Amino acid sequence: MSERSFLAWPFFEDHHRALAAEIAAWTAATIAPHEGAEEDVDGLTRRFVAALGEAGWLRYVVPAEFGGAHAGLDLRSLCLIRESLARVSALADTAFAMQGLGSAPIALFGTPALKERYLPLVRAGRQIAAFALSEPEGGSDVAGLRMTARRAGEHYVLDGRKTWISNGGIADHYIVFARTGEAPGAKGLSAFIVDAETPGLAIAERIGVIAPHPLATLAFEGCRVPADRLLGRPGDGFKIAMATLDIFRATVGAAALGFARRALEEALARSRKREAFGKTLAEFQATQLRLAEMATEIDAAALLVYRAAWAKDRLGGRVTREAAMAKLYATEAAQRVIDAAVQLWGGMGVVRGVPVERLYREIRALRIYEGTTEIQKLVIAAQLLSATA
Repeated sequence: MSERSFLAWPFFEDHHRALAAEIAAWTAATIAPHEGAEEDVDGLTRRFVAALGEAGWLRYVVPAEFGGAHAGLDLRSLCLIRESLARVSALADTAFAMQGLGSAPIALFGTPALKERYLPLVRAGRQIAAFALSEPEGGSDVAGLRMTARRAGEHYVLDGRKTWISNGGIADHYIVFARTGEAPGAKGLSAFIVDAETPGLAIAERIGVIAPHPLATLAFEGCRVPADRLLGRPGDGFKIAMATLDIFRATVGAAALGFARRALEEALARSRKREAFGKTLAEFQATQLRLAEMATEIDAAALLVYRAAWAKDRLGGRVTREAAMAKLYATEAAQRVIDAAVQLWGGMGVVRGVPVERLYREIRALRIYEGTTEIQKLVIAAQLLSATA
């Protein structure tokens, strides 16, 4: 199945097909010239956010009331955009994703005043957003977060650390989750909007990873946040985090799809060109078997990703199991597809800057962030057990 024939599947409407063509053309013209750039990732991320806003792609991360493309968040659109961006640039994909992840809690749970203050700027690409959930002592166990927020008159005072925060150090605001203690565990968490210049918030460390992008540890020491920056009600933090991840986990699978499709393209091109023992790699049956496995994994992942997106858009409600399956399978399948592509490229596949080498580094984090593969399995099992109890 060609890369674009999946758009004929019944998951999509005509406006999705038009969107897919438009974002692919824009990405080729605007993002592809920067493909593989790993210097000044802060500056490039800022430029990507501004370009995404100027071109109108960030309309898809905010509701129509604040300049968005749809009344709510259309998950199929988000997935198509992430898939197209990721095929060319993981950094551009992350820039888009974080604008959504760092603003969806405001769109879903913010007051009208907060929505008006932040969402138009996010849509325009003039406000860089971030989502601060993970902590040094744990990320998978959201209910076990230790950062505290205590009420002090017209403010909350935040103390603690957040780490592995994408856009850390360049964001204009962070969605921060902290323990306000209304009840034990998950029921005692709340969510806040914290502007980057708020006194008491500092960048404790910039984190370097194998596929560079803006990443940091944030330190909160007596950080006084106005009480009106609380999202929802005290104790709603876990609900806000899960509602947000319920949407964006499927888009992680879409980004993995973009990586995998690019890897297959590179593998096909290499197998047709590279000669060994008097014939091209593509003429060897072993190569053909591997390519068939790669293509099948990609289609299976796409079916799960766009099933989850369609279910959210058309059926409404929570899609916890569907999103977890999409994220789990698509990221693991992409890892296998990319590994196979590297193997077909041989020694050239591990040369710095070759597309499959870059993809090999970029895919690894997707199996960890927004819930590890193991956490996705536990989520799916919990859904199964609760449904059959």
